[in-house]
Amino acid sequence: MINVAKPLLCAALLVLAACSSGPKPADWQLDAKTATERGVAAYMEGNSRVEAVEFGRALSEVSSTGRVDLTSRVELLRCASRTASLVPESCAGFERLRTDAFPAERAYADYLAGRLQPQDLALLPAAQRAAAGGDAAAVKAITDPLSQLVAAAVLFQGGRASPQVVQQAVDTSSAQGWRRPLLAWLGVQAQLAEKAGDTEQAARLLRRMTLVEPVKTGAAGPRP
Repeated sequence: MINVAKPLLCAALLVLAACSSGPKPADWQLDAKTATERGVAAYMEGNSRVEAVEFGRALSEVSSTGRVDLTSRVELLRCASRTASLVPESCAGFERLRTDAFPAERAYADYLAGRLQPQDLALLPAAQRAAAGGDAAAVKAITDPLSQLVAAAVLFQGGRASPQVVQQAVDTSSAQGWRRPLLAWLGVQAQLAEKAGDTEQAARLLRRMTLVEPVKTGAAGPRP
């Protein structure tokens, strides 16, 4: 399994296992970290059933600590996968914890929702702060795939994603084999092509989307 969660966890204050040298993490930390990684991967690959199971397991592990901050971090990571995939869902799991969350966590949630206040920009992870200005190079410089897609998605939400940013999101989703965000970002590209009057490019992108869509199993074959 591709380890996509740890860089985002460290950068966005979503740490469940140690991000630096130190004592061996407790079992619940390792179990929660593994479950969140599997949950993110499952969601990005389009498997919502497995994602729900894995995030349920992660939340069960962190709840054993009684710490609101850890629970909120798991919820934020789950919401980040939605943002990266251009899925317009409210971060309900975090919102019920907002009152007791740390300022950096509240700022990150607002960032995902596209309503970050200027005075809270400094509370974001460094990579997201650099990309917040809309520079395509800054987005591309983010080495963690999920963090990069989040930055691109937030720019897109605000109408500030350049064609270069959109292309980078497509390339990153494709390289990771993440079906859900790839379909979303290809759809954005197709819409941009249509608006530009490039019907040939739009048609090509729609054909690519058909290729990416999951193959339905169990369908009846041709009758003899």
